[in-house]
Amino acid sequence: MPAELPSLHAIYRLLRKHFGHRDWWPGETPLEVIVGAILTQNTAWKNVEKAIGKLKEEKLLSIPRLREIDEQILAGCLRSSGYYNQKAKKIKAFIAFLDENYHGSLSQMKKAPLERLRHELLQVHGIGPETADSILLYALEKPIFVIDAYTRRIFTRHFYFSSEPSYAQAQDFFQAHCPEDIALYNDYHAQIVACGNRYCKPTPRCEGCPLEHLPHRVETKYTKTGEKP
Repeated sequence: MPAELPSLHAIYRLLRKHFGHRDWWPGETPLEVIVGAILTQNTAWKNVEKAIGKLKEEKLLSIPRLREIDEQILAGCLRSSGYYNQKAKKIKAFIAFLDENYHGSLSQMKKAPLERLRHELLQVHGIGPETADSILLYALEKPIFVIDAYTRRIFTRHFYFSSEPSYAQAQDFFQAHCPEDIALYNDYHAQIVACGNRYCKPTPRCEGCPLEHLPHRVETKYTKTGEKP
């Protein structure tokens, strides 16, 4: 990290002062957080909220009901989230994984070591690094920093990376420069999402951004995709 740039913890303090504590991830139960992490792939959070609302309305937001429900009926409840057939398949795959490895128990799953859980989750159909880490951090309270498109965009624009890093490179960087703290990782990621959503868009809106005063690249368009809510 260039010596003239503020520390990552200083960046966090700037963001938190601007946005306040984010109380993220929204979800009443660990299962709801996990379902939300799967549904938020390639869509805005408002669409996920509609789908989760439908699952609650149909009393489907439990492990036994998700296990029993026909996949096509489940898909119909997920229409608002987009790619609903694929997402129904992914939710079913997660429930099958939970049954096969942890007797259908999230509390038992939570007791497993972080490294083992992450390796296992990445083998589940439709779960990539960001979804796996969101499940680990927000549903299972494991100390791992979630990386998303906003993270790479913001910190590349402000010269913390010379070029856009891979997921693993960005995660290693944050975990090397931030203390291992679940609450910090939780809120820091939420702060980054807020900043990216409101200011650091593909075409940046720098005025009013809490990081506006930092050195930043002069490009006007960021071409990477993968928006989060």
